[in-house]
Amino acid sequence: MHQALYRKWRPRTFDDVCGQEHITSVLRYEVEHRATSHAYLFCGSRGTGKTTCAKILAKAVNCESPVNGSPCCKCAACLAIDSGATTDVLEMDAASNNGVENIRDIRDEVVYSPSSLRYRVYIVDEVHMLSSSAFNALLKTLEEPPAHVLFILATTELHKLPATIVSRCQRFDFHRISTPVLADRIAYIAREEGIELERAAADRIARIAQGGMRDAISLLELCGGARRRVDLATVQEMVGSGGREEMLRVVRAVVQSDYDTIFSIVADAVASARDLSIFWQDLIAVYRDLLVVKTTDAAARYLDLTDAEIEELGALAASVGKGTLLAHCRLLEDALFAMQRANSVKRMVAELTLLRMCDPRLDTSTEGLLARIEQLEDARFAAPAAAPTAPKKQADGAKKEPEALPVQPESPRAEAAKPTPPATSAPTGRVLHRVRGFINCIERMRRENSMLASFLADARAFLDEGGRVVIQLPNPFAQMMLEQGDGRALLCRALSAELQREVLPAAVLVEVPDGATQKNDTVLDDLLEAANGTDTQ
Repeated sequence: MHQALYRKWRPRTFDDVCGQEHITSVLRYEVEHRATSHAYLFCGSRGTGKTTCAKILAKAVNCESPVNGSPCCKCAACLAIDSGATTDVLEMDAASNNGVENIRDIRDEVVYSPSSLRYRVYIVDEVHMLSSSAFNALLKTLEEPPAHVLFILATTELHKLPATIVSRCQRFDFHRISTPVLADRIAYIAREEGIELERAAADRIARIAQGGMRDAISLLELCGGARRRVDLATVQEMVGSGGREEMLRVVRAVVQSDYDTIFSIVADAVASARDLSIFWQDLIAVYRDLLVVKTTDAAARYLDLTDAEIEELGALAASVGKGTLLAHCRLLEDALFAMQRANSVKRMVAELTLLRMCDPRLDTSTEGLLARIEQLEDARFAAPAAAPTAPKKQADGAKKEPEALPVQPESPRAEAAKPTPPATSAPTGRVLHRVRGFINCIERMRRENSMLASFLADARAFLDEGGRVVIQLPNPFAQMMLEQGDGRALLCRALSAELQREVLPAAVLVEVPDGATQKNDTVLDDLLEAANGTDTQ
């Protein structure tokens, strides 16, 4: 009968375990010096060697002639454990035996000595599945078992275990196995099994396994089932993935709003009967890598990629803002959940999501609005750097200077060139520059006097040519409320914090425009007007 490769190549000694040296070295030392604990807790993700190490430890403590703490795999005890012929090593699946009666059976059995081995070993897999009553029944036995009993608990979800159980065990955390170690191991297995495996294919299999040795070996067996040469295309065909290059093509098409390429790639994926969920997960992984490259200078530390691949990602990330990347990630995440709920419309979900990613105006989410604001800010602050430095142009462009600083008086020639301002109660010819972010001042005032802040919600703030602050209120009643008590002093403190300079009450002019149309002063309004390069006069 055929035996699966991951079972055939399961490690039999501590020397064969890959990527968990920090655990196997301790276990070997304890076995060699007869200093084993009464209870062990092995925790970690799937396929990292928890159950394998538990079985090796069970053999090691019962081995008649251990070699440097590892079982010899030749004595009668090792052979009996490997074949499952002994009743002294009991492996229990807590997922299907999670009741209190199962733990009571163990509690009643531990009082008896082993029938043929030195230790009676209980391996409880997926121990987090035990019920609360089962955990309570296990507590006392786990804390003080007989000298001939050894408990080994394994779990993939440590957070579900009661602290009383964890504190009674010697805990070992199994790490995800690194990609190079996985690739080397499956390359070795492929050679021994007569499978012709390319190195690029081995690396791809290792990345897909995400640190799990069992997944990597199972995928190797799937790809090499026909005993043909396993290359990168074979792996991608088996897992239903188009590869990293195809994902980068999708990202470039989104950045360039290349709709033809987007529809073509999705159509090819559907025509080849590939699972669009896998396609989507690969695309999300590429966006994650782009975010890492965009936000850190040590991307090579966090990405399992070659230098050439990281450089290619860096060039692509330079053309996209962080806000845009975050907005795209949210759209991709929502689309993945939608695909999982409705399998029949995966293609439609994929195409519509990619189209929304191409045009920010189609995305009304918070992340989408933040991405658009980021583009407005880039356009706003990039414009002055490209402006000519001729004296005449400098006078015309004075209104693009930061609004938080006092505005210098403009030359008469520049004043004459400006359009006539709309009629207000202010003196004719006065030029006012908006105080960007006056809404922040209102929020500061709201913390101390919420009623006064509500009357100023529709007010607008400007700087005149002399650097004084002009507050235009919507009605005389709001002006009356501001002048009462310490309202003006509170306003001056808020303005000082926003403008980052001291604003005295004498430098604040309060006005009520005649017939002027007022509108709310929002952050988005500020950015839109800033991007258009306009000032209110």
